[in-house]
Amino acid sequence: MSLVDLESLAARVPDGSRLAMPPDNSLPSVALAKALIRRGVRGLRLVGVPTSGFATDILVGAGCVAEVETSAVSLGEAGFAPRFSAALKAGEIEMKDATCPAIHTMLQASEKGVPFMPLRGIIGSDILAHRPDWRVMDNPFAESGDPIVLLPALQPDFGVFHAVMADAKGNVWLGRKRECATIAHASKASLVTVERVVEGDFLADETLAPGCISATYIDGIAIAERGARPVALLDEYRMDTAYISDYARMAKSAEGFREWLAIHVFETRAAAAE
Repeated sequence: MSLVDLESLAARVPDGSRLAMPPDNSLPSVALAKALIRRGVRGLRLVGVPTSGFATDILVGAGCVAEVETSAVSLGEAGFAPRFSAALKAGEIEMKDATCPAIHTMLQASEKGVPFMPLRGIIGSDILAHRPDWRVMDNPFAESGDPIVLLPALQPDFGVFHAVMADAKGNVWLGRKRECATIAHASKASLVTVERVVEGDFLADETLAPGCISATYIDGIAIAERGARPVALLDEYRMDTAYISDYARMAKSAEGFREWLAIHVFETRAAAAE
């Protein structure tokens, strides 16, 4: 198992990398996002699977992101993602609009090792005009005209997510949240933060194996307690709505966001090291 500290895990991500990250309701690694900000990474291309939230917003606000491909970016009940919205309006990032099924379909194509997969439900929408890489063709198995959209396989450089635990063999337990399994299978490499590492082998346990990703797909693990905070982590801890609301208030302005970064990304880390 490749167990490293959080900052070393972040150091594995070169500038310009394409990162796939789950939504706020499905195991994002906010801890690794903060470590990437401290590292000063630039030019990231983020893929929200299938939507994006808190981690994406702080990475965009810190100037780490060049492109976002997803179906939505928001803070849920706290409203729009303020730094993403500001960067998009200012033309500081490129947005590749997608739909939730399209994101999953493109990743599943990579997961299966095929160059593309078909998808219905997009024809007739405006999104096709903004995605020249999505092709419409006639269904070759239909007797008459039956157009269908072909989506190219999407293979991120890194899948990045948080999980409850890893075992001594490097298997990672996700529980009932399965988006991260697709992310891990489709990506060239997966970097995972966990609450803890335990003895044993999840794959040998009938109760844990169904919620597990094999170590075959995991390339780096770091322990980060409460690493999903402020979002919830299964049955471990709940969403910190007060934290998110405070962030949304401060991040409405560039100055407020810089103050938030100083407190929650840089000064907090420095205090923990003392």
